[in-house]
Amino acid sequence: MNEAITLGITVDRPWRSLYEAFWRPEAFPTWASGLSQAELVEQEGRWLAKGPGGSVLIRFTDHNPYGVMDHWVELASGEVVYVPLRVIANGPGAEVQLTLFRQPGMDEATFERDADWVRQDLLALKRLAETSISPG
Repeated sequence: MNEAITLGITVDRPWRSLYEAFWRPEAFPTWASGLSQAELVEQEGRWLAKGPGGSVLIRFTDHNPYGVMDHWVELASGEVVYVPLRVIANGPGAEVQLTLFRQPGMDEATFERDADWVRQDLLALKRLAETSISPG
């Protein structure tokens, strides 16, 4: 098993509204900095994107009534990284939670850097969600 941490942020927006605004793959580049360098291009149910380490293919969870926004990132090496992502009701607002898995062979410094990156992306999502009706 891989070491894992769950990172979250409270967002002042109803969870369903938040989910509906951000579940689509096209919305991810508006807040996920690793995907913000280029437009996502759909290819046979997966999405091609330019990530920090080169091109990646991403498969996203279909729209659902549960706030699940999981995705699987296939790196150029062929390795697939699972990224669980949830939007959860919290009274009149929402919690957004992402579980980050430490990949085999990843050193502590790299894992911490990735966690910091996720924290910054969650802050970007919060700012965008609390100041606009939908991304873009």
